[in-house]
Amino acid sequence: MRKSKLLVIAIVLISGLMAGTRYYVSAMEREKKNNDDLYRNVELFADTLAIIQNEYVDETKPKDLIYGSLKGMLSALDPHSQFMDPDTYNELKVDTEGKFGGLGIEITLKDGLLTVVTPIEDTPAWKVGLKSNDRIVKIDNELTRDMSLSDAVKRLRGKPMEPVNITVLRESENRIIEFKIVRDIIKIKDIKEALILEDGIAYIRLVEFRENTSQDITEVLNRLKEEGMNALILDLRNNPGGLLDVAVKVTERFIKQGEKIVFTKGRKAAQNFEFYARASRPVTDIPMAILINEGSASGSEIVAGCLKDYKRAIIIGKKSFGKGSVQTVIPLSDGSALRLTTSKYFTPLGNMIHGKGVEPNIEVDDILIVETPAAQEQSMEKSKEIFEKLEEKNEKEEPPTETQKPFEYKNDNQLMRAVDVLKGIKFYKQNN
Repeated sequence: MRKSKLLVIAIVLISGLMAGTRYYVSAMEREKKNNDDLYRNVELFADTLAIIQNEYVDETKPKDLIYGSLKGMLSALDPHSQFMDPDTYNELKVDTEGKFGGLGIEITLKDGLLTVVTPIEDTPAWKVGLKSNDRIVKIDNELTRDMSLSDAVKRLRGKPMEPVNITVLRESENRIIEFKIVRDIIKIKDIKEALILEDGIAYIRLVEFRENTSQDITEVLNRLKEEGMNALILDLRNNPGGLLDVAVKVTERFIKQGEKIVFTKGRKAAQNFEFYARASRPVTDIPMAILINEGSASGSEIVAGCLKDYKRAIIIGKKSFGKGSVQTVIPLSDGSALRLTTSKYFTPLGNMIHGKGVEPNIEVDDILIVETPAAQEQSMEKSKEIFEKLEEKNEKEEPPTETQKPFEYKNDNQLMRAVDVLKGIKFYKQNN
C-alpha cells in the first residue's frame, strides 16, 4: 500500500515537471517565433531603404528616410505617441517651462480627426474664438486628413506675428468656420485668478500644470486663508493638463496624507505606478467645488477624478475630455526622442479616464446669464462715465494710469452655480 502511494506521488511529480517543461518550451518557442518575425521584418525594412536609395527618382539622405520611417512607426501606434526630431524635442522642453511660440491651442487626434482639446486663455486662438472639440480640417488650405499630430503642430507653429489660416468643422453647430490667426509668443501663467468672491468663498482658476504650479498654488492658498477663505472653487475648465507629477502635487493639497491620488496600468509591471498624497498640511476642512468642461484634460482630470472619488469636492460643469494616457519621453543618441504611450490613468476607485472622461456630480451648461434691463442701464452709465474720464484726461494731457480690472463672475452660469452650492453646504454645516 505504501509503495502504491509513493508511486502515485512520483507520477504526479513527474507529470507536473513535464507540464512545467512543456510550458517553458512553449514560451521559448513563442519568444523565438517573435524574434524570427522581428528579424524578417527588419530585413524587409533594410531592403526597402536600399531600394529607395538606389532607385528613387531623386537622391535621398539616409537620415531623412530613417526619420520618416520612425514618424510613421510611432504614429501607427496611437494619436499621442510620436517620434520627435531634435528641433521638436527642444520645443517640447521649452513648452514645459511655460513659454513658447504658436497659437495657444492643445490639439490631439480624436476619432481620426485633428481635434482641439482646448484653447489656452488669452492666446491668439482663444481671442479669435476657437473652441474645444473643433475639428481642424485645413491648415493654410491643406487638408489634414492624413496629417500626423507632429506635422500639424509644426504647421501651426511659426514665427511670431505671422498668420496661419485654419478651417474647422464645429460639429455642435454643424458648420465650417475659417479663422485667420496671428502667431504670438505664448506665455503661460498657470494661475489666472485667485481671490475671494463673496461670503468667504475663494476662487482659483488654474489653466495649466507647469513646473512651478504646485509652489504657486501653495502660496495662493496661504494668502486666501489669511483673507478669510472658508470655501473654495477650483476652476479647471479648459485646462489641458501638463506635468503628471505637478498634477499629483496639486491634488495632495486637498486630501489626507497617505490617500491614493491616481494609479497607472501598462503592459509591464514596471509601468504600473501608484501616487499617494504626501503633503503635511492639506486643506481638508472647508467645502470645495471643482469646475470642469470638455476642455479639461489629462492632469485636470486626475485632480477632478480623485477629489470626486473621495467626495472631497463637488464636480460641476460638463464631462471632461477623456485624455488619460501616460506618455514617456525617451531621449535618443542624436538629440531626437520618442514620446511613447506606456500606460493609462485610473482614479483611486479604479475608474479609467482615457476615452471616458470625468462625469460631473452636477451638470451645468456654460451659458451666459443675461443682465436685467436695470443692470444693463447701470453698465451703460458706467461705460459713459469711463469715456468721459478718458476725454477729461486727454484734455488735461495727463499720463494714463493703469487700473486693475475687477474680476467679473456673476454672468458665469457654472461659476455662480458653484457659489450657490457652497453657500448651501456652509449653511447646512452651520445649522447642524
